[in-house]
Amino acid sequence: MIAPRRFLPSVSSLLALEAVERLGTATAAAEELALTHSAVSRQLKALEEQIGVPLFRREGKGLALTPVGADYAASIRDYLQDLARASLRIRAAGSRSSLTLSVLPAFGTHWLLPRLQGFAQLHPEITVNLATRLSPFDFTREKFDAAIHFGGRDWQGVKYLPLAREQVIPAASPKLVPQGQITPERLLTLPLLHLESRPGAWEDWFARHGCEAEHLRGMLFDQFSQMAEAAALGFGVALLPRFLAEAEFRSGRLHPLSDSHTEVDGRYFVVWPQFRNASKPLQKFLHWLGSEAEPT
Repeated sequence: MIAPRRFLPSVSSLLALEAVERLGTATAAAEELALTHSAVSRQLKALEEQIGVPLFRREGKGLALTPVGADYAASIRDYLQDLARASLRIRAAGSRSSLTLSVLPAFGTHWLLPRLQGFAQLHPEITVNLATRLSPFDFTREKFDAAIHFGGRDWQGVKYLPLAREQVIPAASPKLVPQGQITPERLLTLPLLHLESRPGAWEDWFARHGCEAEHLRGMLFDQFSQMAEAAALGFGVALLPRFLAEAEFRSGRLHPLSDSHTEVDGRYFVVWPQFRNASKPLQKFLHWLGSEAEPT
């Protein structure tokens, strides 16, 4: 249920408040909003009268936000951003339906996007929008229809569709390791690059190859793409998933240090919230994505 209109200020007055809080003066806000100083002042006065709480105080010839006004400005900033994003989604989609999908950046770039053209050809009436998230989030707070998730079934309140297993391989710049494939023992002597979302990945890889390794250290990254770039520049060896490693091998920037990929724990899933029914566009997307998934 929408609140009564008396509690809903105009968007123009909220824009004026947000701009004054962010820029520091009504003059700067007026310039950004392409309004006169007096127009901004009228918007602020009308907002204050509607809210019924002092939002500003006079300081010389200027205005300063009260603590309550500053808090209110910060809280409405998210609302204005959500409104802008919603409007942009509608404008971009036009008369078509749209889906907004949260993706892990490397998986989205190298696994999903190459396949997504097939969905676009099959369902030209649906636009799929992608945005990056690196960890699980609250679907009640984020405006996503579904998300790509890696790991186990540890995201609460969602349904799961398995997509792909994780297969990894150590990769390095030919400048760092000219000879290519090397033994795990030799690999242990090289600088190793690590990913925040894969703690213990190197220790697990060495264990699967019969080589004991503990408390490994090295540069830490939050995205596969950054780690791959560092490896290509010679900073160390990266443990990369198949979908990214193969692209790097084709480019020649990296080459494999092992003769095969190693399957590890964890899978890629598409997840969507249990608390609401999947929309028709989402149902079509999930059906198509299921046909693209690896056999379980």
